[in-house]
Amino acid sequence: MNDVDLAYTPVWQLRQLMDSRQVSSMELTEMYLRRIEALNPKLNAYLTVTADEALESARSADKLIAQIGPSNSLLGVPISIKDLEVTKGIRTTLGSLIFKNAIPEVDSVVAERVRASGAVILGKTNTPEFGLQGITENRLGDACRNPWNTERTSGGSSGGAGAAVAAGMCAIATGTDGGGSIRNPSSFCGLYGIKPTLGRVPRAGGLGRPSPNLTSQSGPMARSVRDAAILLQLLSGHDARDPVSLRTTPPDFLDGLGERIQGLKIAWSPDLGYAAVDPEVAQITSEAAKVFYQLGCTVEEPDFKLENPTPAFMDIFYTNNCVSYGHLLLGHADELSANGRFCLEHGVNVTGVELAQALRFVEVMRGRLDDLMESYDLLLTPTMAVTPFPVGELPDRIGGQEVHPRGGYTPFTRAFNLSGQPAASIPCGFSAEDMPIGLHIIGRRGDEATVFQASAAFEEARPWAQRRPSIE
Repeated sequence: MNDVDLAYTPVWQLRQLMDSRQVSSMELTEMYLRRIEALNPKLNAYLTVTADEALESARSADKLIAQIGPSNSLLGVPISIKDLEVTKGIRTTLGSLIFKNAIPEVDSVVAERVRASGAVILGKTNTPEFGLQGITENRLGDACRNPWNTERTSGGSSGGAGAAVAAGMCAIATGTDGGGSIRNPSSFCGLYGIKPTLGRVPRAGGLGRPSPNLTSQSGPMARSVRDAAILLQLLSGHDARDPVSLRTTPPDFLDGLGERIQGLKIAWSPDLGYAAVDPEVAQITSEAAKVFYQLGCTVEEPDFKLENPTPAFMDIFYTNNCVSYGHLLLGHADELSANGRFCLEHGVNVTGVELAQALRFVEVMRGRLDDLMESYDLLLTPTMAVTPFPVGELPDRIGGQEVHPRGGYTPFTRAFNLSGQPAASIPCGFSAEDMPIGLHIIGRRGDEATVFQASAAFEEARPWAQRRPSIE
């Protein structure tokens, strides 16, 4: 198998190759490091590459594989970590000039669990400052670029993770999603990514001050549904350091993958009642939703409309981030990006009344979604309103409607951060310009298993992994 084919081999197959001694973790790690060296100057997917540490980890993994035999873990699998996760002894920038040289003394829960699995950390992937944008641009260097077209954005805030996985610069990646930051770049980069139920993956350990976690979850970004399920299984489970983390035992996310899903009742909404959507995206995602008919599901378009959650989301999200990083406005304002300053200042200026109104909005919206999900197992929407746009050119008009450039391109994801429901983006087609488009699959709170099962069935019916960006 040549390097390119090996780079795009799913994790679950890499596991088999390592267990049967057809390839070693060292060989995989060296191959991915070669690809990072060749491709990262074009994409800026990694902010930090940990070559020496990765090779040492791979060496240790190979010894352990020889001792224990076949494993279901990520032992020896090369992985990237988003640079919002703090990593002990590895530079953690949070996408900010302020932390450009920060070397934490602790791991976040996610980094801790990745290390404990024996996975090989290749480095830290690019992110906008504090993850506060749906594009991956910061003051540390060039924008992160899309492997399908380097003039286009990779999305954000897990844009570096998306570009790295799509370009075969790691086997799998961790992302974080506080308002769409896993699903956005997964859609733009042609990957599968899932935001778990709020609290499924504990959040603890960081460079900012602790704040209430009302929207954010870490999760996997992968080239196959099974790979994502493997990583989410590893990351899930209660941790007392995070008061929001779920205390129930996580289900087996791999159980049921490959089973038929006939009988599921699925709702499809092209706009949730408020979103402007590019006609090409609407058409391709609508056709993708019909695939579930062929899989034996009932697919309906109910008369369901939400009020646009973006204003309430902004008040909650920016206020929370202001708790963590607002103190940096004093003494470090000149090092903040323009977007970072805007978001933190917005958080400072939200009044107590406005925050209470936003929280009340969430309660009402969550109730409406719960009512819908009593009648349906899953809800489908487009993941993004547009295909990847040129770097630095945020769209202000979509489908003939004026939209706010700051977030008009990503109207669907935030509602489900607020509701706490699991939501995935799965590749469902390509635009006339050969740019990826994602279908959004939303489940009931706590029911990632059904999202995974439906995703795996769709993946089998409409495979996408054979298509690769021509970035070599």
